[in-house]
Amino acid sequence: MKFLFIVQGEGRGHMTQAIAFSKMLKKQGHELTGVIVGKSKRRAIPEFFIREISAPIHLVESPNFACDKAEKKILIGKTIRQNLAKASTFWRSLKEIHEVVQSEQPDIILNFYDLLGGLYNGIFRPETQYWVIGHQYLIYHPEFQFAPAAGLNKFFFKFNTRMTALGATEKLALSFYELESTNEITVVPPLLREDVKKLTATPGDFFLTYMVNSGYGAEVIAFAKANPHLTIRAYWDKKDAAETEQPLPNLSFHRVHDQNFLRDMATCKGLVSTAGFESICEAMYLGKPVMVIPVKGQYEQACNALDTLKSGAGIASDDFDFSKLEQSIQTGSGSMNSFHTWESTWPNTFRKILPETKMTEPDFILTQSFS
Repeated sequence: MKFLFIVQGEGRGHMTQAIAFSKMLKKQGHELTGVIVGKSKRRAIPEFFIREISAPIHLVESPNFACDKAEKKILIGKTIRQNLAKASTFWRSLKEIHEVVQSEQPDIILNFYDLLGGLYNGIFRPETQYWVIGHQYLIYHPEFQFAPAAGLNKFFFKFNTRMTALGATEKLALSFYELESTNEITVVPPLLREDVKKLTATPGDFFLTYMVNSGYGAEVIAFAKANPHLTIRAYWDKKDAAETEQPLPNLSFHRVHDQNFLRDMATCKGLVSTAGFESICEAMYLGKPVMVIPVKGQYEQACNALDTLKSGAGIASDDFDFSKLEQSIQTGSGSMNSFHTWESTWPNTFRKILPETKMTEPDFILTQSFS
């Protein structure tokens, strides 16, 4: 079968998920004909994604969050105004998507939570199956726990999730832990790249941190300056940042790099991160304790923080106070073992969502080895 991906370019999580899914497709004899990535002026597409996805990439302007001047808090009102003002730009993006679909003629369009994907399917109604995948679709499960909401944050999160899935024939909800699927969603394990599974975790003497918004850098610097006994290695995707910066002897900043980040994940003491789904999953697989800091104004991340607590992966915080994780570090072996078991069910899950897939014995062995 021929697949076409549409991938949200906000953060690294959706991109690493797309890489992992593309590897599974190829192992089972399917084809990824192209990848449409929603871009914005705030972020650059990471080099590792271009290298690893192994398919033609088409960049289109896509709706993006608007932050405050400190590049920390998400401003919902400003986000809506700015994106509405760019309606004509996004209409051109929808037509560009249609051109790619017409050219590639995929059997399945798989959207990694980009709003334009849902709008495209709802407006253009292509003659192909439209699927969506992401942790966000777990909101349709009766056991999902919503975070307390201020104002209309919860409404807009649910509305945006619904819009990304307009007309979807399959909603794949990524989950930290095993849950029964429902009539509306198929609950699936996290998507981890093979590179993660090849790592050997060792106890380290530094904390690893990843921040989706560069404004948190000042907060990390302030903490590191006040706590010189703690060593911190930070990653971000700040567009104009140098490859490596060392503002303090115990703190270094690095541009997002897949291999370096995973290397540091395997050897760190623990992960302190904004509450994105993918980094937490990688830490859980490697048995690393985590502390998540939901991006202010991004309700989705507040829900992720609650789910992190429920999974037993770690703790949540309102700020980058690394000493909180230092005080609460545990082995994490229980959650890691159950997480490994859940994650290893992907081969069976894949056959269920693609029942027409006919695998030979060698293909089956290759698929099992992926897990």
